[in-house]
Amino acid sequence: MKIVATFKRVPTTEAQAKVGGDGKTLDPAGWQYMASFYDEIAVEAALQTKEKHGGDVTVLTLGPSEASKEVREFLARGADSGVILKDADPAARDPRWTAKALAAKVQALGADVVFTGRVATDRDNAAVGPMLATYLGWACVTEVVALEISGAAGTAQRETEHGVETVAFSLPAVITCNKGLNEPRRPNLKGIMAAKSKPIAEESPSDAGAQAVVLSVELPPARKAGRIVGEGLAGVPALVDALKNEAKIL
Repeated sequence: MKIVATFKRVPTTEAQAKVGGDGKTLDPAGWQYMASFYDEIAVEAALQTKEKHGGDVTVLTLGPSEASKEVREFLARGADSGVILKDADPAARDPRWTAKALAAKVQALGADVVFTGRVATDRDNAAVGPMLATYLGWACVTEVVALEISGAAGTAQRETEHGVETVAFSLPAVITCNKGLNEPRRPNLKGIMAAKSKPIAEESPSDAGAQAVVLSVELPPARKAGRIVGEGLAGVPALVDALKNEAKIL
């Protein structure tokens, strides 16, 4: 089975957002980077699928050459190879552009199944996975929290606003992975040593052409400083008065 797991290199949660000088981008000075949280779950799902059904796992990303750090970590966890669709400015790409570029490479790899995170933790679009499936013409199951694959078919449980839904699907398919599906493993020393000899390819992505362009970026207004209106039961009247007459939410 040919298995692909996609991931996105995103700023760590400690990154402080600052608007860049052009007013259209964020200033990345001083940022550290990591693989998006849900994409780690996707890679783990890919590795578990390989362990159950055989085959090989390719981790695929669209981003700068520096993403090789995250690719190498996933190789240390057990992935067989990595591909970076080299793009120095991935933040300028809309989900359609990204999905089309990924779809072209997935087709070239001859994949049977693709695992993605349910959403990237920087832009929060949750659009690339379903768009990727659309361009491939594959089944798509989103928000997956439990998964079973048998032969050319599978069943999955997915979280919805109304509860957990169980669906059946056939391969090839794109699976977007949610928290609870698994617990991502950490690389051991043997995996770290083996990763040094595993291949990482850097290629130019196909240019799909962006349909959405960022016109401006601005930070939300600063929140007003809080204050203590009282302590214990004695503070309740003052709190109610503030909620009613200042915040006007009562």
